[in-house]
Amino acid sequence: MKRKIVRLINNLKLKHKLLITYIAVVMLPVLIAGGVVTSYFRQQAMDRAIDQATNDVQKIKSQMATMLRVPTDISNTFMFNKKLENTVTMQYPSVLELTKAYLAYDDFKDYVELYREISAIRFYYDNSTLINNMEFIPLDEATRSSGWYQRAMETKSIGWFYIPDDEEDVPVNKLSLVRQIPFPEHRSSGVFMVVLNQEELNRMLRREQFETLIFDEQGYIVAGKNPGLVGQTIDQLDFGVDLRNQAIGAHKMEVKGEPSYIVVEEIVPESSVNGLKIVSVFATDTIVKDANYVSIMGLIIIFLVLLIALLFVYIVSFLMTNRLLRLSRHFNRLALGDLAVVSSVDGNDEIGQLSRQFNYMVESINMLMNQVIEKTEQNNILEIAQKEIKLKMLASQINPHFLFNALESIRMNAHLKGEKEIAHIVRLLGKLMRKNLEVGREQIALKEEVEMVRSYLEIQKFRYEDRLNYELKVDPQLLGTLVPPLIIQPLVENAVVHGVENKETGVNVEVVIRLAGEQAEIIVRDDGMGMTPGKLAEVMGTITEPEESGQSRIGLRNVHQRLIMTFGDGHGLNISSQYRKGTEFSFTIPLFRNQV
Repeated sequence: MKRKIVRLINNLKLKHKLLITYIAVVMLPVLIAGGVVTSYFRQQAMDRAIDQATNDVQKIKSQMATMLRVPTDISNTFMFNKKLENTVTMQYPSVLELTKAYLAYDDFKDYVELYREISAIRFYYDNSTLINNMEFIPLDEATRSSGWYQRAMETKSIGWFYIPDDEEDVPVNKLSLVRQIPFPEHRSSGVFMVVLNQEELNRMLRREQFETLIFDEQGYIVAGKNPGLVGQTIDQLDFGVDLRNQAIGAHKMEVKGEPSYIVVEEIVPESSVNGLKIVSVFATDTIVKDANYVSIMGLIIIFLVLLIALLFVYIVSFLMTNRLLRLSRHFNRLALGDLAVVSSVDGNDEIGQLSRQFNYMVESINMLMNQVIEKTEQNNILEIAQKEIKLKMLASQINPHFLFNALESIRMNAHLKGEKEIAHIVRLLGKLMRKNLEVGREQIALKEEVEMVRSYLEIQKFRYEDRLNYELKVDPQLLGTLVPPLIIQPLVENAVVHGVENKETGVNVEVVIRLAGEQAEIIVRDDGMGMTPGKLAEVMGTITEPEESGQSRIGLRNVHQRLIMTFGDGHGLNISSQYRKGTEFSFTIPLFRNQV
């Protein structure tokens, strides 16, 4: 893995390395640090907003508790007020008597005038002789069926309710304390109501920074930063959140589709059967707006600085790589053989030093080349002459024994058979002899070599009859390929002679000439006795010897040496063999320069 990374880095251009290094070492760390700082400032602003909203709600809770203690204390005062009991339980014979009683009872007015937290005090009682004077109110069916009245009659604890404007005669529309006051002597009860001052409630919330509401257990808004919301229900506000069942504390959620925080607190006054909830709502976008602005401005400045630095790095890398590319082009021209090239890259830095050293190197190469050329020309002339002599000498070493064996076969067959077949064999023999006489040519067409191989196999078929079978598979498009003369025939001769002599049932010889990529592949295989691994190693060692060490296997060594000298080391003779299964000879000839 480490090597792959190093290789990848080394393969990058210098300009790209500088840019990647700048981005990885400078730009990314700065951007990450900026993002972390921005996130920190945002979170700090959010935490401060939550703390402030929580503190404000606690402050409102404390103020609300103080405000609600006033009506609570007033209700406790009237729990055993005989004057109140006598006033509401009296059966008045006339309106005049009732009016005198109302005028004589001024306790409610005194408390209203004394405490600014309350706006009215009322008492509901089932007495048909009473008349509604906004303080003493006789019961009717609408009042009996109202939820607040029924709830008050179920318990002797204090209840806090927003009384909606359901009754035309006694409209309230304010938060009110509702409490049952029993009259044991009369075996009856009335409902005592203290109506709070709406202005005082709203005044507590008016200066709040965030949207703040107070609502009762029925969901009616009893006070709010926005006074226009008083009297509506929480459901009508369409916050998208169930505020009634929301737990106490700060909650992150979406309100009206916007990310927001809601701070919930509950106040349950002493001796109360229910309480009120205080809710403060603020959108996160408004809180982090200033932090976002500062962060964005900081990021913009950072981006500008980074871009200017990036531009500077790019200019420096461009100038550096441009000079290196110019020097590289000079090296390429030198590699292509242009010894007159002169580097014009200036500068006193390392690149300039390389340029000057390049010019010194070119001068030295020119001096050495002039010395080598003279020596090389002399050596080439001598080497070419020696190579031609050696090729002719190798070609002349082809063993001609097969010609004498063929002539002997023709002689014996002429004695036993007619003249037609003898004439055919003699014609083939003459063709072979002519080809041998032309061995001095450097190369011949593959078509001529195939004809010579075919003639040889026909002669040997005549000699061995059913003990020899052969097959030629030649790709027609390769017949124009140039090959050294007598390059296939010795391989075929080796297959026939060793196959027929060592195997009683005879031998099958197959010659395949086919296209293999950009070269021709020649294969000569037989199903003769084959060779053991030791014998095969001995044969390979013999044919690859640089100098002739004896008269054995002259034909195979001749073919191998001529192939290497003509086409190169990669085109020598290959031999594979399995004992009692056969032998295969193969070699290849490049096509790009061997077509006629």
